[in-house]
Amino acid sequence: MSNSESSPEPSSGSDSTIPPKKLSDEDQARVDRYLKSGHNDVERKPFRPFLLLGIILAVLTLLSLLSLFIARTKGVV
Repeated sequence: MSNSESSPEPSSGSDSTIPPKKLSDEDQARVDRYLKSGHNDVERKPFRPFLLLGIILAVLTLLSLLSLFIARTKGVV
């Protein structure tokens, strides 16, 4: 068994996993330079799902109580 049999080399037609270039090399270099410059870096607080859930529940409760109050003042309930 020779070396070429144990590790098959990809043929020239198997480059289908590499996507075609959408930008020229010059444009890609400008994009890379911009991304490395730090203009798009934003410090964000960590996402707190329980705080969001609490706010949603509080707003839902307030709206429900408001609708009950309006219904009672108009004689619906």
